[in-house]
Amino acid sequence: MTAAAPLRERPGARPAASFAIPPGAEADAPPERRGVPRDGVRLLVARPEGVVHARFHDLADHLAPGDLLVVNTSATLPAALEAARADGRPAPLHVATALDDGDWVVEVRRGDGGGPATDAARGERLRLPDGRRLRLLEPSPDPSAAASRLWRARPRPGVDLGWYLSRHGRPIAYGHLAGRFPLADYQTVYAAVPGSAEMASAGRPFTAPLLVSLMARGVIVAPVLLHAGVSSPERAEPPLPERFTVPPDTARLVRSAAGAGRRVVAVGTTVTRALESAAGPDGVVRAASGWTGLVLGPDRPARAVTGLVTGLHEPEASHLLLLEAVAGPALVRAAYDEAVAERYLWHEFGDSMLFLPPTG
Repeated sequence: MTAAAPLRERPGARPAASFAIPPGAEADAPPERRGVPRDGVRLLVARPEGVVHARFHDLADHLAPGDLLVVNTSATLPAALEAARADGRPAPLHVATALDDGDWVVEVRRGDGGGPATDAARGERLRLPDGRRLRLLEPSPDPSAAASRLWRARPRPGVDLGWYLSRHGRPIAYGHLAGRFPLADYQTVYAAVPGSAEMASAGRPFTAPLLVSLMARGVIVAPVLLHAGVSSPERAEPPLPERFTVPPDTARLVRSAAGAGRRVVAVGTTVTRALESAAGPDGVVRAASGWTGLVLGPDRPARAVTGLVTGLHEPEASHLLLLEAVAGPALVRAAYDEAVAERYLWHEFGDSMLFLPPTG
């Protein structure tokens, strides 16, 4: 099966959840560095009958034997580079992905940390570590755009992106963090295939003992792969095309769980996007790989995913529309109201939610 055709949000679509992150509710460091075990972050369990507060290590208590938990085995790359523009100005560079022909998709950032550089232009050349140059070719993914946050760019001399980043890159980090942390802090325990520019963070609280506990309870765990690109915390844009794979065995397990009336619980928006990209109009998931431009939201609800483990997203983030596509606007709104009231922690090192909407 080939990748799903790109979809776009309905013009003017906005999440039903409306909130402001309370002061001090942004996780500024990994939980272990705050004295909290990896699986000790808080877990808000949202069902139609109400909200329950727990810890992530209690996850098995909220799932049933036969439920299918799907994880993303993409590993995080150190995808931030120190670059410079032609006039010598610093230009932090976030590398979203390598394309099949060796070009890169990149975001040029402002040297003061204030977001994307809005004056980047076609043909501009940036200086990279190790004496390389990077030429901005055209806006990405739409070459006809007058302006763009992301650019298709060509390194010279050409180089394998993973090799180069491993020697010169560092993890992408934003202003809510209290410092820089090593790449190991940005990996899930089941990360296996390097390729994500930013961590698929919904899976970060899992530990090996927790996975064993889930399997001992009869919960089935299966992998997909989706290499996450560069997010847009300043602009709340929908996700752009990303590379994914849903293996045949995982597709078979999804069909089996659905046929038995069991939940298919995606660990994160990346897993949801991969599974839904492999789901036909009838909701049947088949093996698939390639690039997906699928955007879930009001015009495209979830067909295969019936539960979701997720972190807490920013107000107006497009990910909130994906949550609503799985769990429904009312349940997402109730969960975020409760998370704000109980001062849950936001962002990649923060707390978690488990959405269990009604099935059938």
